[in-house]
Amino acid sequence: MTGTAKNGSDQGYADENTQRIPIHQKVYQELRELILFGELAPGQAVTIQGLISQLNAGMTPVREAIRRLTSEGALEFQGNRRVSVPTPDSASIEQMIYARRALEPELARRAARNATLADLKSLTTIDNRLDQAILQGDVGAYLRENYAFHAEMYRMADAPILTEIANGLWLRYGPSLRVVCGRMGTQNLVDHHKAALKGLQNSDVDAVAKAIEEDVVQGMEQVYQAMNSGQFDFDQIDS
Repeated sequence: MTGTAKNGSDQGYADENTQRIPIHQKVYQELRELILFGELAPGQAVTIQGLISQLNAGMTPVREAIRRLTSEGALEFQGNRRVSVPTPDSASIEQMIYARRALEPELARRAARNATLADLKSLTTIDNRLDQAILQGDVGAYLRENYAFHAEMYRMADAPILTEIANGLWLRYGPSLRVVCGRMGTQNLVDHHKAALKGLQNSDVDAVAKAIEEDVVQGMEQVYQAMNSGQFDFDQIDS
């Protein structure tokens, strides 16, 4: 769509630097990332007015973003114009483990079959940034680069229905992973991405699928075990 943004319009378009993304979509993406990477913790209630200030956006696009993310299970209304990220329980984590174990290997297989040298280079670059985040103890960067690695695999898989489901699961799981990684760190996690990259280099589809399955299960089980141990409550983020 062409045309220029109207000043003060909730439905306008962002500037050239954001490639003319509609404002309502930009606000949705920004709020989605706050949830996905645990900037909003499970159980942390925020006011709609607070989100308007935090996102520097108008009432209309913020309400639309909340509506969309509520329908995706990433937010829930608390009353009194407040929303929060749902707090997971053992049963929901168990179901997410089952779902991701089914989805992620299939997406990995499709990605491996479609992989080009440029794709391998892109994934390697992301994984190098991930390694730096781990060395620096930067949990926020770790979570973003870990997601970026999987998102790149989804792009390569060219399976939009499966990708949509996988991304929905990330929204439900990401905030809890931020809490657990913030408290336990990431230094002791096994790097399954390296095995996936090796599988891609060798055109070994099954090896890629196995590495990605082990990667996602590792993170999910870390959350599950933390919850069942009673060691953590999921009501705040440790930075």
